[in-house]
Amino acid sequence: MTALETPQDLLTNAEKALRAARDHLIGLRSPEGWWKGELQTNVTMDAEDLLLRQFLGIRTERDTSEAARWIRSEQRADGTWANFHEGPADLSTMIEAYTALRLAGDPPDAEHMRAASRQILAMGGIEASRVFTRIWLALFGEWSWRDLPVMPPEIMFLPSWFPLNVYDWACWARQTIVPLTVVTACRPVRGLPFDLSELRTGRMPRRPARGGWEAAFGALDRVLHRYERRPSPGLRRAALRRAVGWVVARQEADGSWGGIQPPWVYSIIALHLSGYHLDHPVMRKAIEGLDRFTVRDEKGRRLEACQSPVWDTALAVNALLDAGTPADHPAVAGAAGWLLREEVRTVGDWAVRRPALPPGGWAFEFDNDGYPDTDDTAEVVLALHRLDRPDARPAIERGVRWMAGMACGDGGFAAFDADNDRALCTKLPFCDFGAVIDPPSADVTAHVVEALAKERPRSPVLRRAVIWLLKAQEKDGSWFGRWGANHIYGTGAVVPALVAAGVRPGHSSVRRAVVWLERHQNGDGGWGEDLRSYRDPAWIGRGASTASQTAWALLALLAAGERSPAVEKGVRWLVERQRTDGTWDEPYFTGTGFPGDFYINYHLYRLVFPISALGRYLRPGLEPS
Repeated sequence: MTALETPQDLLTNAEKALRAARDHLIGLRSPEGWWKGELQTNVTMDAEDLLLRQFLGIRTERDTSEAARWIRSEQRADGTWANFHEGPADLSTMIEAYTALRLAGDPPDAEHMRAASRQILAMGGIEASRVFTRIWLALFGEWSWRDLPVMPPEIMFLPSWFPLNVYDWACWARQTIVPLTVVTACRPVRGLPFDLSELRTGRMPRRPARGGWEAAFGALDRVLHRYERRPSPGLRRAALRRAVGWVVARQEADGSWGGIQPPWVYSIIALHLSGYHLDHPVMRKAIEGLDRFTVRDEKGRRLEACQSPVWDTALAVNALLDAGTPADHPAVAGAAGWLLREEVRTVGDWAVRRPALPPGGWAFEFDNDGYPDTDDTAEVVLALHRLDRPDARPAIERGVRWMAGMACGDGGFAAFDADNDRALCTKLPFCDFGAVIDPPSADVTAHVVEALAKERPRSPVLRRAVIWLLKAQEKDGSWFGRWGANHIYGTGAVVPALVAAGVRPGHSSVRRAVVWLERHQNGDGGWGEDLRSYRDPAWIGRGASTASQTAWALLALLAAGERSPAVEKGVRWLVERQRTDGTWDEPYFTGTGFPGDFYINYHLYRLVFPISALGRYLRPGLEPS
C-alpha cells in the first residue's frame, strides 16, 4: 500500500475493477446464453490441418495463405517455434510448422526458413522428432513406415479386462490410437512437391539403455514389426472392420471425435483410407465441422484444438454470482437454461468401468455427449445449486449421482474415466508424447469435493475424496495441478474445496498451503507459474505474474480466511493491471492439455477468475461456489 492509499481506497478501486470486469463478461455472452473464449494452442494444429488437407486433396490457396500467415507470426526471432508463450523451442512443432510453410510456397533459402532449418538441425533434425510427427512425415514419404513403432488394429480384440486394451487408454488417447491403428496398417504414401532433406542430420539419436517394461515392450515392438510384414489376412481384415466401426460409432453431432483435434484428423484419414469418400455423410460432416473450430483474424487462420463453452459458461455464472449479480439477471438465468439443455443423458465409454451407473453430467464442448467429465459436471452443479431453480433439481441430482459414481478405487477423481490408471500404457514405444492415461488428480478431485459438499455433505464418497486430497498434498504444502498451471492451480482449487467440505482454515494442511502461496508471491504482488514446472521442479511456483494465476492464489487465501498483506497486494495487482475495457492481458498459457507436452491459453480465464477473486474479497459473507 502506498503512503497515499488507504484500505478504503483499495476497496473502492477493487469495486470499480469488479464492476468493469463483470460488465465486460456480460457483454461477451452469446445470444443463446453461453460463453466461449478462444482456446489458443501452438501452431501444430494449423500445420497439421494443412497437411490433412494436402493428404485429402482439398487444400485451398486461401486456407494455405491464411494459415501460413499465422504460422509465420508465431515464429520467433531466432527461427524457432514454442508450445507456449516464452517457452523453450520445440523440435517437432518446428518441423511441422516448417513443412506447412513449404506447402505454402516459402522457399527453403528464405531467411526465416533458413533460420528454422538451422535450429531444427541443431536439435537433432527429423530423426529426433516425436513419433506423431514422424507419422505425418510417413504419410508423405518423408519417413519410412518400417521405422515407426507398431500399434496393430488387432488390439481391438483385446477384452476390456486384458492389459493394454483400448479402454486402458484415456478417452482422448483411445480415440487417437484406434484410428491410427488403421492408418499405420494401411501405410499410405502421397508424395509432396518437395522433400525435406534440409532437415535431416543422417544420424539417429542415441536412445538410453532401457530396462524393465520399456525393454520388454521394445522386444514386443520388434515382434510386431515381423508380424506387420505378413499379418494374418482374415484377422487383419476383421480387426480393421472393428476399428473402423468403433470410430464411426463415436463421431459426435458436430462431426468431431471427442471435440478435440488429434482423434478428429486421424479419424478422417483412417476412414478415407477405409473407402469412405469425401462426399460420404460421415466424412462431409467431419470436414465441415472443422470450420466451427477455425478462427480468422488479422493474423491469419488458426484452429482451436478444442472448445470449452460448457466449462466457460459454468465458470462465468459462478463468477457473476461471486460478483453479487442477482440469480434472476438475464445473463445468469439465460446461461442456466442453456446449461440445462446441455446435460448429457446418453451412455459413453465411461460405462465400460461403471456399467451399472446411470448417465448424467456435462461435457466440455458443444457436442461431446460421448464423453462427459467430472470436472465440468462439478462446476455446472456448483452454478445451478446456487441459483436454487426447481427446474434444475432433476439435472443436478442426475449429475451428482453420475459424478459420485465415477469415484476411483482410491477415492480420488479423474476427468473422464474411473480407474484409468494402468501405467503400462505409458511404456509403449508408440507413446512418446502426451498423457495417455487419466488417473485421479488433485484439481479435478477438488472441484468434485466442492460440488459434493453442497449436494451430499455427509456422503462417504465425499469423505474419501477429502482424505485423498489430504494425502495428495505435496511436501512443500502445495498441490499438483493436472489441467492448469500448475501448483498454483492445484492449490487454488484444493483449499476452497477442503474448507467447503468442513476442513477448518486452521487445519495444518490449509496453513501449509497458505505459507506456500505467500512464499511464492512475486515482488509485484501477483502470482505466476511457468509451464516448465511440469518437467523442471525449479520452476514450481515461479513465473511472470498473470491475472488467472493471481486469482487462483487469492481464491485459496480468501477461503483460508486470510485478509493479509499478501491478499491486499494480490488484489492491488489485479486492480492496477486491468485494461480500460475491464479485462486483463494474458499472453502466457495457464491451461494444460498434456503436462510437459501440450498447453492452452484459455482466453476467458483472465476474466472469470479475477471476477471471482475480487467478488469474494469484497463480499466475504456471500456464499461461495
